[in-house]
Amino acid sequence: MFRRREAVPFAFVAESDRFRSNVTPPARQRPSLPEVAGRTLIGLTVVAGLVGSLLFGMPAMQAGPSAGHTQQSEAAEGR
Repeated sequence: MFRRREAVPFAFVAESDRFRSNVTPPARQRPSLPEVAGRTLIGLTVVAGLVGSLLFGMPAMQAGPSAGHTQQSEAAEGR
């Protein structure tokens, strides 16, 4: 039920924080030309979508009635 833990010297625990491996990680591979082109196209697509949404959304965000969209009630004309 209860496991017996082995005693660990305090010096070993303190040294484990400063441990550095002598194994160097492998060098990073350079991305190939198709990968760079794909990333560039994805980035351009995202930027174009944001710019397009701003261009199409700006007229909707303008305050006040525009010239083509005035509302007049027909009930007020008959009085």
